[in-house]
Amino acid sequence: MEVPEWLERLAERAAETPVPAELRPPASGGRRAAVLLLFGEGPLGPDVLLIQRSSNGRRHAGQPAFPGGGVDPGDDGPVGAALREAEEETGLEPAGVHVVGTMPELYVWRSDNRVTPVIGWWHTPSAVHAASPDEVEAVERVPIAELVDPANRLLLRHPSGYAAPAFRVRGLLVWGFTAGVLDRVLAVSDFARPWDRSRAEDIPPDVLNLASRG
Repeated sequence: MEVPEWLERLAERAAETPVPAELRPPASGGRRAAVLLLFGEGPLGPDVLLIQRSSNGRRHAGQPAFPGGGVDPGDDGPVGAALREAEEETGLEPAGVHVVGTMPELYVWRSDNRVTPVIGWWHTPSAVHAASPDEVEAVERVPIAELVDPANRLLLRHPSGYAAPAFRVRGLLVWGFTAGVLDRVLAVSDFARPWDRSRAEDIPPDVLNLASRG
């Protein structure tokens, strides 16, 4: 299975990326989970698969995210969980995905999840859609060129004063955990571009209220 050299380099560097203090897992506790960073070659060049979570969901409602979820006993660890969840949420064919590597485990305190990002190459793309309407509203292949475009990047400020990277692409406001992982991955990719980190905006109240529900 031939994986693009740029993705092999990205996976290597991402595996060695230090975990920020606020995302370091505790010594014990937390639910094991995984997300799939699925890269492919689309009409506009390399892209990554994102979903938009249902606005009716209990957690992270309405937020763009990577496919993923908790690691079940029948899964083959985080890799198996990431592929299973991606199939359930988007209808993709796992056989068309080659797993290139994983990133260090990250802790999401709000959901008490210990999340392993799994990096995959979509060597044989399949049709994708919102296969689980209760959980997913939309599925989008977002070109990396749009994600690294400085015009689409900003810092989003929480009412607490904390500001973190975000993206405005394809009508989506990508923020929170997903944007943080994308920011770190793109920073070590061959596609990295400098952007204005002084450009900061408050999180829109409707977005914050929806995501904070539950």
